[in-house]
Amino acid sequence: MPTIDSDAHVVETEQTWDFMDPSDSHLRPVIVTPTGGGQSFWFVDGKTRGLAKGAISAKGISDKVTRKMDTPVAAREMEDIPGRLAHMDELGIDVQVLYPTIYINRVCDRDQTDVAMARAYNRWLASIWKQAPTRLRWACVLPLSVMEESLKELRSSAENGACAVMMRGIEGDRLLCDPYFFPLYEEASRLNIPIGVHIGNANNEMNDLLVNDGAGGTFSRLRLMSVAAFHALVMTGVPKMFPNLRFAFLESSAQWVPYVLHDLVRRFDTRGKVLDSPVLKNYKLWVSCQTDDDLPYVLKYAGEDQILTGTDYGHSDQSSEIEALRNLRAKGDISTEAADKILYDNPKLLYNLAV
Repeated sequence: MPTIDSDAHVVETEQTWDFMDPSDSHLRPVIVTPTGGGQSFWFVDGKTRGLAKGAISAKGISDKVTRKMDTPVAAREMEDIPGRLAHMDELGIDVQVLYPTIYINRVCDRDQTDVAMARAYNRWLASIWKQAPTRLRWACVLPLSVMEESLKELRSSAENGACAVMMRGIEGDRLLCDPYFFPLYEEASRLNIPIGVHIGNANNEMNDLLVNDGAGGTFSRLRLMSVAAFHALVMTGVPKMFPNLRFAFLESSAQWVPYVLHDLVRRFDTRGKVLDSPVLKNYKLWVSCQTDDDLPYVLKYAGEDQILTGTDYGHSDQSSEIEALRNLRAKGDISTEAADKILYDNPKLLYNLAV
């Protein structure tokens, strides 16, 4: 049976922005390194943004933890597609769904830059997909500050291998239940493409506030935002407004699912309503797990049909585990049938993959 990595990554390089229109060259992100050395960052719209090429590495970290995290530089930066595919073969992965790195946070302030960068990124991923169309699928990024351009990018991306739309738990000053996004949800429904709610936060003020939360800001401003987005979508009933639309919540573990469902039941009850259970199935919601989640407990609440998993390939944080797919099966705490669903059936249905 094939295995599907539901959340792998690319790491953007200077080549990514070679796909910008020449007229947008003045908006091109550049790499900056602090005086005296250290980590490099992208410089966009007059501000430093996410970590840049060369800063995303697990070298040395894998030796300190109990899971493998390191990946070849050329493979994660997509400069060696055959090498990436060979590494996937080594890991027993048939298909990877690729998500961005820089887009975990807000990448720019101006609408013009937002459109230019999203267009370049999607063109880059389309060029990657064309080199391995059955094995490297991808989530497009949209210039959500300009809805008309977002819909254009969505349609173009869908024609070039995209199998998801990447969104963050908070998009600027809007929650995912905001009616502003309804045209996007309608078009994604029509194209049979899901929304991949990846950990992230595109609200600058909140990022600045939470960056010193003791965990480098990644827990509060990135992971908890996904949990809150899940809760808000169910409370507002937005998924029910788009019955053909699917949402996935990626890289935030799945241990929180029982807690959130318990809270939703109580909140619906206080409003004199009954929550439509099973919630994940009836609202078309999927959640990615980690191999060290208490999966029997999670599956009791989430059901076997709504959980999937990913490697976080290319990154070096607490979610990264490049052997996650084989480790989940080897762990042996769930049935073979449940493991098959997590590794194949569920992501195949979510992403509408022909594999």
